[in-house]
Amino acid sequence: MKVTVTSAWRGPRPAAVAVRDWPVWSLPRLARAYVIAVPVAAAIALGVAADRATWHVSQLGIFFLLLASAAAMVEAAKDVKLPPDTLTRDLQEVWWLSVALLLPPVYALLMPVPLVLMKQWRVRRNLWHRRLFSMGAIGLGYGAASVEFHSVFEPLLGVPPGAGAHSAGWLGAIIAAAVTGWAVNVWLVVGAVKLTVPAARVRAMMFSREAVTTDAVETCFAALVAFALSCTPAVLIVAVPVVLVQKRFLMHSQLVAEARTDAKTGLLNAAAWHRESATELSRAKGSWSPASAAIIDIDHFKLVNDTHGHLAGDRVLRVVADRFKAQLREGDLIGRFGGEEFAILLPRTTGLEAERVAERLRGHIADAPIAVSGGRDEPILVRITVSIGVAELASARQDLDELLAAADAALYQAKDAGRNRIRVVTAELAGAQVPAPRGPGPAAAAPQ
Repeated sequence: MKVTVTSAWRGPRPAAVAVRDWPVWSLPRLARAYVIAVPVAAAIALGVAADRATWHVSQLGIFFLLLASAAAMVEAAKDVKLPPDTLTRDLQEVWWLSVALLLPPVYALLMPVPLVLMKQWRVRRNLWHRRLFSMGAIGLGYGAASVEFHSVFEPLLGVPPGAGAHSAGWLGAIIAAAVTGWAVNVWLVVGAVKLTVPAARVRAMMFSREAVTTDAVETCFAALVAFALSCTPAVLIVAVPVVLVQKRFLMHSQLVAEARTDAKTGLLNAAAWHRESATELSRAKGSWSPASAAIIDIDHFKLVNDTHGHLAGDRVLRVVADRFKAQLREGDLIGRFGGEEFAILLPRTTGLEAERVAERLRGHIADAPIAVSGGRDEPILVRITVSIGVAELASARQDLDELLAAADAALYQAKDAGRNRIRVVTAELAGAQVPAPRGPGPAAAAPQ
């Protein structure tokens, strides 16, 4: 399992840099210690397991067959681009679990090393501390599964699966080991995410309907392949193409998510936000429930880019988006309209309630500066503010574009009044001539 977390983890850097300039040092202190400790623990576990292992040529043959199968899948899917800031399921668990069950624990700890290195060079360059962390998390997860299976289940079950109850017992043991490997690996990753980005929503990453379903399918599929391989390694002949097809099926939802997501912030893009908000607004009008919209603009954002560079500007956008998401309800829709503008639809929310939400968002930005650089120097702290225009749905005849136009006009009032403030549209303003809303299309995509 792999994850894209924040700009502190993002993007390759030149390899020839001084140790004190490595990006890992820019992580928060606790996150930095955690990210270093996991691969160190995996390396120690690998050394202990290698010292205790009894090496056989037949084991090496099985290991390299499974490694080649996993490498073939990495190569076959190297051109598939996945959305950032998600835990992506790529069915490598099939091979990690098979190695953990068919071979001693040392192989499960060793397996991630060549595969992660292959992803670094053949799929996408990434920060080395992140790659090393992935090696450690995978190795510890499936090393634990291997120890559990060989120390607890295998002595009880004896020879490989036969028929009847014995076969059912083997399958149950394999599923239990698969769950152990998955849980250790995933929760190590989640720990890194939370320490790096405290506002990250673990529930959305791990316990949404789609995430739970995908994890269950992946774990069960890995258990079935491992069960078949425990009967005969010849199953590899049919397992590789079947796993590859299943992998592309599981990636479909991730690719759909990419099409609706803004790459820099992880929020909905303008077109997806407008489409989903129009549907939600129609539902609100049909049930006679209130709804409000807000348009948010980062004040003097161009100055951040001009002073600190566009990478710093991207960092600001990312942090602002994370803070907004942390303050909103699960059913609220937030998207990036382009440049430094964001739009929010607040279902079941009156104008007065929306004003309180907007004030909370404004305060969370104004009260906490954003660190935009790290390394050997002290981080550069950027203080920014936002202006927010809010409008409540005025009548059942008002559509989304009209609601946005009212919020847009309120936003201009906030800017004209000095910025770093909120304005709520009045009944008179709702019926007046107001600027056209920046909905989906070329205008939405262009920086403001």
